[in-house]
Amino acid sequence: MKAAPLLRVDGLVKHFPVRRGLLGRTVGAIKAVDGIAFDLAAGETLAIVGESGCGKSTAGRLVLRLIEPTEGTVEFEGENIFALSDAEMRARRRHMQIIFQDPYASLNPRMTVGEMLGEPLRLHGIARGAEARDRVGELLQLVGLSPRHAQRFPHEFSGGQRQRIGIARALACNPRLIVGDEPVSALDVSIQAQIVNLLKDLQQRFKLGFILISHGLGVVRHVADRVAVMYLGKIVEIAEKHALFASPRHPYTQALLQAIPWPDPTLKRQRAILEGDVPSPLNPPAGCRFHTRCPYAQERCRREEPPLAGDGAHAIACHFWRDIAPPQLPVPSHGDASRARLDRLQAHFGAPRPSPSPAEATP
Repeated sequence: MKAAPLLRVDGLVKHFPVRRGLLGRTVGAIKAVDGIAFDLAAGETLAIVGESGCGKSTAGRLVLRLIEPTEGTVEFEGENIFALSDAEMRARRRHMQIIFQDPYASLNPRMTVGEMLGEPLRLHGIARGAEARDRVGELLQLVGLSPRHAQRFPHEFSGGQRQRIGIARALACNPRLIVGDEPVSALDVSIQAQIVNLLKDLQQRFKLGFILISHGLGVVRHVADRVAVMYLGKIVEIAEKHALFASPRHPYTQALLQAIPWPDPTLKRQRAILEGDVPSPLNPPAGCRFHTRCPYAQERCRREEPPLAGDGAHAIACHFWRDIAPPQLPVPSHGDASRARLDRLQAHFGAPRPSPSPAEATP
């Protein structure tokens, strides 16, 4: 019997009203999130990806009820969190935490690290006094810092160290769900790798449900179990990570993956260039929201919104996804040396090797 999911999101909608004039009359609404649904199992990492402004950060805050929804439900361990009172929600927050994007803005500059990590322990009645100090030391060691750092202020740390402190704060109350809102995008590339590896290790060690919000597909490929692709407030494709990277089926997903840079100038590749600008969420297009930029759009796409459906665990919101061939991986321009370089690159990034041609497959 399949276990119940840790988190279930159904029909989640968030419209921000637009008001103008002296009387503040509502003249429209920004449709930041417009009807998304997904499940998350305990110990699973779901990545939500997409361009800036697609609604992924708003979705993450809705899941934690940091903002109130327009419609929809979020069930955490079988309980609709939007039906809870303020006191009940405050108790629930112990098990639902967030890692913010900016490690410089998310820490209080007037509090020491020890005070910041000890505050949630005190508020939730987990530990006080010497017990709390010991717990703070354990948390700092857990994220690769020293217990003596508890006496320092945020300005005394580097960006990577500050993000480690933010992770320690999220882990302080032993949560079962963590939302990471682009937790490495503000860091240097060398530091990003350290933080990504730390997050992956902690998630596996504590069996956390983890929602990773990111536009860095390299990070997603390293950490996620499943990937949901958002465009203009809608999920357009959701699948297991290896299936999505090996065979993306929605034209928007294909364009995102083809935009990933490959550090080899000898590789020849085709890129799907998206024409036009992203439509405004204040007035999104009718039908399929991607049809204004899609090279495969037909008249049906302009009239009818495609449902999120597909075969098995791979769901696609496209009327004609069966007719769209997945893009090819980069192909070396010449020689075995280029093939060897490609093999090394793909081994490093975890990418599947292209299928050999009939001539190559012949012994």
